[in-house]
Amino acid sequence: MSQNAIEIRNLRKTYRGMKGAPAKEALKGVDLDIPKGAIFGLLGPNGAGKSTMINILAGLVVKSSGTVRIWGFDQDQNPRQSRAAIGVMPQELNLDPFFSPRGALEVQAGLYGVPKAQRKSDEILEMVGLTDKAEAYARTLSGGMRRRLLLGKALVHDPHILVLDEPTAGVDIELRQMLWSNIRRLNEETGMTIILTTHYLEEAEEMCDEIAIINHGELVARDSTTNLLGRLDTRTLVIEPAEAIPALPDLDGITAEIRADGTLALTYHAKEKDAGDVLEALRDAGLRIRDIRTEQADLEDVFLELTAAPR
Repeated sequence: MSQNAIEIRNLRKTYRGMKGAPAKEALKGVDLDIPKGAIFGLLGPNGAGKSTMINILAGLVVKSSGTVRIWGFDQDQNPRQSRAAIGVMPQELNLDPFFSPRGALEVQAGLYGVPKAQRKSDEILEMVGLTDKAEAYARTLSGGMRRRLLLGKALVHDPHILVLDEPTAGVDIELRQMLWSNIRRLNEETGMTIILTTHYLEEAEEMCDEIAIINHGELVARDSTTNLLGRLDTRTLVIEPAEAIPALPDLDGITAEIRADGTLALTYHAKEKDAGDVLEALRDAGLRIRDIRTEQADLEDVFLELTAAPR
């Protein structure tokens, strides 16, 4: 049995143009492995191909070519088994307004063929914080409650893989923390593989073990979160000077900026210099230092660097 929850090879999707418009190639031969038990981030700008890939995994969009294996099942040869292995929490709040939360979970479980004796509707309602709304009409739920119900619907058939498409977009901090607490618990207690798309890069940085970045339908990076952050060559030293700095020092190969709080931010390329070179340049410029700290690159820096250049 493969150690990967999902294996994608040469995945392509082209949308035909309408009324003479040119065809749109949404995915351009993507290869991607997602290991079992990981919390895996799938990032990219709008229109990069993330939603197309997720919809192909969910069986909602037919790929143009390539192969997709979900939990060892080829999507073409074993469509029912591959679909049963994955649960998707969509970004859109698509709920039947006349079903109660309990009713929505029961119907969803029935669609997946879960026998009544094996259904866990009440347990799921408790996990997502909707026990007191179990019999309320879905149309009366707040936006945050509807998003919790979408998570519950994705879990009714005990999938091995859970896909979360922008799960915390537009929700308050309390709901975001509740969602992530549940996701961590599912991952730690059951080993469920979590695939996350998000626009909140700090969220991906905190939650994800590994990250893939898609741009213009192509995979431009795939690595552990730690390694991705380490790919940036720029480093920043923040200096608190012993006295006010009247003007920016002229430091060869170092970009200097005086910040609003009076500190001096010095950015340099690690391949060309190290922190010792920067400090020596400051001493040569006659600057005395009261305190010093380093600033690490964050995922936003990596994301911008990998997606900024036109392709």
